[in-house]
Amino acid sequence: MALCRSLVVFAIVALMAPSISLATDFVVGDDAGWGLGIDYDVWAQGKQFFVGDNLVFQYTAGAHSVYKATGDEFRNCTVPSNSSLGSFSGNDTIKLATAGNKWYICGVNGHCDGGQKLKITVLDGGAPAPAPAPVAPGPYSTF
Repeated sequence: MALCRSLVVFAIVALMAPSISLATDFVVGDDAGWGLGIDYDVWAQGKQFFVGDNLVFQYTAGAHSVYKATGDEFRNCTVPSNSSLGSFSGNDTIKLATAGNKWYICGVNGHCDGGQKLKITVLDGGAPAPAPAPVAPGPYSTF
């Protein structure tokens, strides 16, 4: 009887505990990385980005760059005037710190116009937790 009550208490606590969400690292472009000839709209389709996740831009250093842009800069392929918004290492990780639309472009001349740009929407909160498994009633339960 005591074991049954312990299991019920454990199940209730587990159901009431807040879900823990782990940040996801998204390698932009997957195995192809950050470069020309990749449709980043297709790459982003079906993915959900949450605050706390990371975008990882992998490319040959010197061949590309990554700039966080505004919506207008993205549409016009204009490199931001503030160079602190750019990354150039070839293995750049950008933490998604706030919810909303985010835009990234390559600053190398002609690359953004050639399609090397990414637009995503970041959602607030963590990824939804899976539904908990049902708890079987104890042998002495009555309905």
